[in-house]
This record gives sequence, C-alpha cells and structure tokens, in this order.
Amino acid sequence: MSRDGRLGVGVIGAGRVGPVIGAALGAAGHAVVGITSGSDDERASAVLPDVPVLDALEVVRRAELVVIAVPTDELPSLVAGIAEVGGWQVGQLVLHTDPAYGIDVLRPAAERGAIPLAVHPAITFTGTSIDVRQLQAAFAAVTAPAPVLPIAQALAVEMGCEPVVIAEKDRPAYADAIATATEFSRSIIGQSTARLREIGIENPGGYLSALVQSTVERALRDASDPPPLT
Repeated sequence: MSRDGRLGVGVIGAGRVGPVIGAALGAAGHAVVGITSGSDDERASAVLPDVPVLDALEVVRRAELVVIAVPTDELPSLVAGIAEVGGWQVGQLVLHTDPAYGIDVLRPAAERGAIPLAVHPAITFTGTSIDVRQLQAAFAAVTAPAPVLPIAQALAVEMGCEPVVIAEKDRPAYADAIATATEFSRSIIGQSTARLREIGIENPGGYLSALVQSTVERALRDASDPPPLT
C-alpha cells in the first residue's frame, strides 16, 4: 500500500460487477490500472473510461489490489491458475465479490503471500454508473482473516457500502439467502406482470411499481423490527 493509502487497482472480470467496483474505488481516490476484457467491453469502458484492457496476468502484475468479479464457477480455477504461473505477489490484496465464497477459495493466492479478502455488495448490478449510486445505500458482506479484517471493511466503506462481517462457515447460508431474495422477487414479478399483460394492461411493470416497492419496503421494515417479547 502506498504511503497515502491509495492503491493501484486491477479488475479481473468486465461483466456487470467488476467495472462498477473499479469505478467506486476510483471515485474514492484509488487508481484503476487495468481491467480484463469481457462480454461487453463497450459497457465496461463507459463505466471505466481510459482504463487499459489487459490480460489477467498483466492486471495482477500491475495492481496492489486485485478485484476479481467473475462467475461463481470460474473463480476457483482462475485463482489457482494464476497461482500456478506465479502471478500472485507477496503483500498484494486479492478481493473477490462472489456471495457464495469466503476466503478459502483464495487459498492459492494466500499461500503465495497475497492477502485474501471477500467483499460482496448486496445489490443487483446493472453494469452502469447507476450502480455506483446504489452502492451508497447498500450493505456489503465482508469475510477476511482477523488481522486484515479492517482493510476489507475499509474497502467496503470506500465502495460506498456499510460492511457486515460474515464468518467463513456462514457464507453458504448467506449466499442462499441472497439467491432466494433475488430469484424469488424476479419470479413473482414476472408472473404478476404476465397476468396483467394477459388482461390488456400495456405497462404492467409500471402499474405494479409503486405497489411492489411499498410492499417490499413494508416487509423489510417489519423484518428489521425487534422480535416481540415472549
């Protein structure tokens, strides 16, 4: 880490998540030094203009903080593959954003002296600059070794999130809760809008917008209230 606490950030993963995380950290004063190519480089370049597109090993070579935002099934092999070719550096921060994993998936990097961090911002990413604003109202699940937990928490704050510590053993349950909330919401809204469209409502999403938002907000308030005394 540089003397002023600013880091050179490299992003592996140019989908909806990686560029946004890079942009949020860039807005906090860090320097984004490179990003890998992805499924939509044009969208990524709109979020991170003028950031060079590099291969993964070059991103790792240039960065003091490597942000990995790739699909769940690609994460273990990516981390192990970079380790096999000697890519990870001693003292380098390696942070992934996947809800399903804690830091054990980063063991190949940690064994080569890197510092493993897991930070999952709890929002649905669109891959646009809108997400940077959404992060300001979000929480982030943070898992890290105890000595470096403050670093992970500080990075979550710099992304705009409020950090919440999740134990390594609890990451599967956390991931299940996130998936349930996301997939169930999409499924129910999809069913409801389809029924409204069948009866001639031309903009069923707009029609349900206020109802769904107010219902969800009420449910979240109820869930946040302390349980009744027995």
